[in-house]
Amino acid sequence: MANAATPPTPADDATTLERTLKLVGDRWSILIIRAALRGIRRFDDFADDLGIARPILTTRLRRLVDGDVMAKEQYQAHPPRYEYRLTAAGVALSPALVALIRWGEHHLAEGSAETVLVHAPCGTELEQGFWCRRCSVTFGPAAIRAAPPLAQPVARDRTAS
Repeated sequence: MANAATPPTPADDATTLERTLKLVGDRWSILIIRAALRGIRRFDDFADDLGIARPILTTRLRRLVDGDVMAKEQYQAHPPRYEYRLTAAGVALSPALVALIRWGEHHLAEGSAETVLVHAPCGTELEQGFWCRRCSVTFGPAAIRAAPPLAQPVARDRTAS
């Protein structure tokens, strides 16, 4: 695994991607996250919305909670009932879901788009892309390269918007 002193290798990138896909990369996990982003919280509501078998839902929710993508919170004592809410890490997956939706609309869709995502305050359709906060420019994948993690705290701040 790469550290701050050594640049990342393709093997490091593959390991990170493999761990990510193991946690959230299957069909049901992605659909559970999408449902949670839409406000679904309770087990029965996930099951009804997704049409997922309860044992599969139980397994996926447990994995997402164990992976800190979702948090399990009790809302009723007798019988015990729980809500599942996205953590900050789970919410941070929303751009990846948008990218997957957009990719599907461009490469798999037959006819019109299934979803239009808009900026709520003004109603403008959202665009997916890369943004450099230092240069204040948008750019495409050709302008990206892998680099070792930077030591400066500002460069590592992933919560800035």
